[in-house]
Amino acid sequence: MQPVYGKKSTPSSNVEKTSFSLWVLVIGFVLFFAWAPFQVGLFNGQLANYEKPIYKSVVIGSLMLIVWAGIYYKKFQLKDQRDLLALSVFLLPLTYFLSLFAAASHYMAVNMLLIQSMYAAIFIIMLYLLQQKLVNRIIQAAILIVAYLIVWFGLLNWLGAWNVAGGAVGLFSETVESGKYLDAVMTDSNGLRLTSVFQYANTYAAFLMAFLFVALFALIRSKKWYLTVAHSFMLVPIMISLLLTLSRGGLVMLPVVFVLLLLFQKPSRQILWIIHLIIAAAASLAVISKITSTGKHVAAVSDPSAAVEGWSWLIIACIVTSAACWSVQRFVAAALEKRLENGSTRKSANLWLPVGATVLVAAAAWLLIGTSARSILPANIETRLENINFQQHSVLERITFYRDAFKVAKDYPVLGAGGGGWAALYEKYQNNPYVSRQAHNFFLQYLIEVGILGFIVFMGFILYVFYKYIKGYIKQSKTNDVDNGFFYLIIALSILLHSVLDFNMSYIFMGILVFIGLAGMAAAMESKPLPVKWNSPGLRYGYLAVTCAAALLIFIISLGNISSGNGLAKARAIARYSNSYDEIKTPLVKALKNRPGHPETIIMLASLDNQVYRQTKDEQYANESLTLLQRGLKDEPNNKQLLKLQINLYDLLGKSDDAYAVYRDNQDKYIWDIDWYEQLTIRASGLGVQALLEQDEANKQEYFHTSLSAYQHVVDGIGFLQTLPSGQLQGRPFSVTPLIALSTGKVKQITGDAEAAKSIIQSGFTGSYADLAGRDDLWSTGWYNDLIVRTYELGQPLYTEWLNILNTQGFDNTEIAANAKANFNTGTETYNQVMRETNDQTISLSTAATLAVGKMQILTGNVQSAVDTLKGGLSENYSDAVNREIARWYLAGLKKMNSTLDQNVYNKLIAADAQEAAMIDQVAGMTPIS
Repeated sequence: MQPVYGKKSTPSSNVEKTSFSLWVLVIGFVLFFAWAPFQVGLFNGQLANYEKPIYKSVVIGSLMLIVWAGIYYKKFQLKDQRDLLALSVFLLPLTYFLSLFAAASHYMAVNMLLIQSMYAAIFIIMLYLLQQKLVNRIIQAAILIVAYLIVWFGLLNWLGAWNVAGGAVGLFSETVESGKYLDAVMTDSNGLRLTSVFQYANTYAAFLMAFLFVALFALIRSKKWYLTVAHSFMLVPIMISLLLTLSRGGLVMLPVVFVLLLLFQKPSRQILWIIHLIIAAAASLAVISKITSTGKHVAAVSDPSAAVEGWSWLIIACIVTSAACWSVQRFVAAALEKRLENGSTRKSANLWLPVGATVLVAAAAWLLIGTSARSILPANIETRLENINFQQHSVLERITFYRDAFKVAKDYPVLGAGGGGWAALYEKYQNNPYVSRQAHNFFLQYLIEVGILGFIVFMGFILYVFYKYIKGYIKQSKTNDVDNGFFYLIIALSILLHSVLDFNMSYIFMGILVFIGLAGMAAAMESKPLPVKWNSPGLRYGYLAVTCAAALLIFIISLGNISSGNGLAKARAIARYSNSYDEIKTPLVKALKNRPGHPETIIMLASLDNQVYRQTKDEQYANESLTLLQRGLKDEPNNKQLLKLQINLYDLLGKSDDAYAVYRDNQDKYIWDIDWYEQLTIRASGLGVQALLEQDEANKQEYFHTSLSAYQHVVDGIGFLQTLPSGQLQGRPFSVTPLIALSTGKVKQITGDAEAAKSIIQSGFTGSYADLAGRDDLWSTGWYNDLIVRTYELGQPLYTEWLNILNTQGFDNTEIAANAKANFNTGTETYNQVMRETNDQTISLSTAATLAVGKMQILTGNVQSAVDTLKGGLSENYSDAVNREIARWYLAGLKKMNSTLDQNVYNKLIAADAQEAAMIDQVAGMTPIS
């Protein structure tokens, strides 16, 4: 049998002529495709900030499908296996619809249903459009042009021309602020990384890998000299951009995909692929150091001359590469093909070069990873290559993600956990306290979302397309590189393979590329006729009617979601300049009419109700908040923000048992959240002490048992973290905090186990608290006083640092704020522990400790408690500086709350020191840590 290398697709008879309406559809798709990547690649970030462009895309996809149905309603036939794919693609959104019944998050599941519906629409449209040669060529050209624009867009941002890049897309991209596309170049622990439109380097690397090979393919197939030059000109920018992403996954997967693609080419083409890649690689390596250093320099300071130099090196490398590649195509390609023509007919002839390429790639990898040869690269790239090994943190962490993903899939085996299942559930199943709302493996994430049933449907669909396409590709005797669909195979294969290592498909634009690729392969695949009964008018028109009805429904839902999102955005905008409850509430209520269970809208409105209730004590606000939260938790039972708001409401209502119950009943959902377990131990311990004072033995035992069990869970977790591989980071902090030690230590002290109490205190009181843990007077009045004062002394400088950064740079440094708040919370909870034992007359706070507690309560936003604390600590001695400071903060607290001023205290304070009036205003204006 003669092996062959390509397929000439028979044009579909569905549309013989390109009608005006079809041109409208083609132009509409091209415009949509050009718009989509500049919306952060349509990232499905599972938050309201990301959803509007996605809903717009679904609306556009629905409209295009309806237009397609209108164009094809007389011509559509179910006559071969290609047409059957147009039916079976609807099984993909159907499996997501079924997963709604067991969804861990209704909001995220509905979003994924809409997204999958859009994929199905694009697949159907492209399946039929790409069967027409002229349209196929236009779509290929459009895809290449947009891809090349994305590459240049990234380099514009890297080489200091971010204003040009931002200005070019600012009219249609909401990601542009102050003329700059946000985070097209990002900084992380590895240094500067190029991300272009995606704001994520690894996905950009997957995109670049796909279009590096597409550019190679387009270069070699081009018959016009200017197309050869244009495509070869792009090889260096793509390669350099790939290196600038610092993506190890991209560099690892690139040779794998390259070798696989070589298998589809005849030997002469394989040699050309390798030659052109070597030329481009040599040119890229020659200038990468200069371009890297230029990017770093212009990111730090504006330097036009340095930017011009960087651009010069890049353009020179592109020109040299274009000239060399054109020369190869002009003087070598034809002769090479003729010389190897006879050898190409031998069996397995196309295997030798891929095998050789594999050996060469392995040797190159060894040189760049295992030897000092990598020193030719910039330091940041050299470091990334040096760290490629199976004991590196990102590899070990991904392995952990995959193991945890199987745990989730095991509990949701058939229908899955719905769209966003991993994001909603991962904290319940995670091996250690990492933070990742993405599983970093598209296929495992898909399995979690739709279960075994949906996964089989999806894999069956894409494998069938690949199988039929490859089978037909091998069988055909003539090669037509424009129409044979290989262009689309490169795109789909590259992105899907890289998605084994990352969450590329969470970028809907990447998903669109994959489904265009699948449609292009299906349009060119070997396709057998269907039985005549499939082509009955009832089936054909029934299919079109159902398609239009589904598209219309999706269209209406998406428009409603856009309207709802606009309402939330409007409320947030109003809240920036207005404190009017009614003004902020109005758009939120309208937003909830379209989406009654939308979590972020509920969170904002319930937070607003909680604030108003705190100020007015009007039960209607508390009742509305509770109703909202219960509605939200019905659809989003794993949403931590909703649960915390419910706890906050219960605290405001004085329902401490109910607040405790939320922590207790949901502890298994957040097994590595130290803040959750800290609060659980605090509340269980506090309620246990209260039950003890009330002589309620049964409840005391239950609360104390919960507190000690939570403590033991933390201790066991710390022990497990010690067993992690040395190269793997544990993630978020997880340790016995001072508050956990204080609460559980108190339980042990009350139950008569003084040694255990001291041991627990020592395990949690480390660093700046260590000396207090070693004292012999634990739980005494002096110890409590010193602990409270210490917490303020440690937290206050951190608060000042946070406030200075906020005021001077406009940046909320959450890490500093969290550290300050942790110290303040330790102090206020120590005070609460003292107050719970007011029956014990031996415990009495000093004025310094009372002042410290009041300050910490104000600085953490608990103003009402601060007013109560400070008022209780006041004396009549206004000649005492500490007492005057207590009065100052007390009056500032009243002012913060817009309460009636305590004129008696104010008069006495001003009489003692007239300057106190200004100091009260200063305290009242201090910003609390949120």
